[in-house]
Amino acid sequence: MEHTISAEIGKLLATPELADLGPGPRPGVEAEQALNAALDQLFKTSKLSRERQQLIRALVLLWHDHLDASHSIAQAIENSDGAFVHGIMHRREPDYSNAAYWFRRVGKHPAFPEIASQTAGLLSAKNKSLISELVPGGEWDPFGFIHACQQSNRKGAAASEYSLRQQIQRIETAVLLNRFTL
Repeated sequence: MEHTISAEIGKLLATPELADLGPGPRPGVEAEQALNAALDQLFKTSKLSRERQQLIRALVLLWHDHLDASHSIAQAIENSDGAFVHGIMHRREPDYSNAAYWFRRVGKHPAFPEIASQTAGLLSAKNKSLISELVPGGEWDPFGFIHACQQSNRKGAAASEYSLRQQIQRIETAVLLNRFTL
């Protein structure tokens, strides 16, 4: 059953474009009300805890550029998972110093090794120089990613670099969603 939920949640991330590194909005995202209705339906038969359901909801809403709604949910979850989602939201806002604050509260998150592995795999084929910033010593560095996103959001940043960071953000979101649906 939870595998089905994971697949259905994955479908909710199938937007025409990857999530922006900034607040959006972008074309092709679903309305907050429609997303909440779809998630409510999925969760009716789920054995996921209420907290995990809320973490999933916050991430899906964030993916669809509903930052305020995501923020309200994430800040009410007082653990490293909630801090992680909260940090992503502030990174996209963009409020980089506040994102760093929340990532300091995350500590060494259990999702970091998988994010590091997938990111290193992506970067080894596309941008080896970024590996040392985001995956130093083989470990995920969320502060390096905050910095990389900040660099990409500056005027004159290369579109290919922005796109690469969007792909990494997709990895981060997918890894967290997978973790929350287990």
